[in-house]
Amino acid sequence: MKGAVHAEWTKLRTLPSTWWLLLAVVVLTVALGAAASGAVSTDQCPSPDECHEDTVRLSLTGVWLGQAAVGALGVLAMSGEYGTGTIQATLAAVPGRARVLAAKAAVVTGAALAAGTLAVLGSLLAGRLILPGNGFSAAPLSLAEGPTLRAAVGTVLYFGLTALLALGVAALVRDTAGAITTVLGLLYALPAVVELVGNEEWRERIREWAPASAGLAVQATKNLESLPIGPWSGLAVLAAWAGAGLLAGAVVFRLRDA
Repeated sequence: MKGAVHAEWTKLRTLPSTWWLLLAVVVLTVALGAAASGAVSTDQCPSPDECHEDTVRLSLTGVWLGQAAVGALGVLAMSGEYGTGTIQATLAAVPGRARVLAAKAAVVTGAALAAGTLAVLGSLLAGRLILPGNGFSAAPLSLAEGPTLRAAVGTVLYFGLTALLALGVAALVRDTAGAITTVLGLLYALPAVVELVGNEEWRERIREWAPASAGLAVQATKNLESLPIGPWSGLAVLAAWAGAGLLAGAVVFRLRDA
């Protein structure tokens, strides 16, 4: 297994697209988070004490952009080999298909977690620098605060699970364009559908089970009772999506010819 992981890491790190995508995860996440932090002010509240903005979640808003780059990374780690035909060489070197997929999952998740950690720390730092100038306290953005630490760790895990979901979809679909479209549809289209549903009960169900809206509940540090699903429960929903995607991809990967 160690040799398979080393081989997959070698392939992943030698692709120029890998480093561009990992850079995009950090830059897009931090940039959008900083923009969101700069767009709010206590001037918009009746008084500073009556501002109940969740500044932690606000600072981490950029995940909505960063997840697209993570999804593309997960997809390309699998579908790229089908596009170039190198999947046959991979399976010749490592005949066990389960080992190949597990090795890809390990390196893709590791890369996503590393980039996600930098992105989250950068976003919280940007919030600490920007929000006090707009009248907010920087104290809630400290990792010494329990809810903030949970939101930060949960967001990093969100990136890792998104990469696994994308890898599973790519193993299932094989085509790069089709897999990326599917992943982006799951991450962006399902939350958008919520706004088109007239029935409040169904809106809540979609929010509870859509991978992005459920998974990102882990970022909330205030008004948790108003969430459609709890922070860790929401992340567990995303984990279930990632597990189902990987399982379906593994079955297809094992049964179909390369």
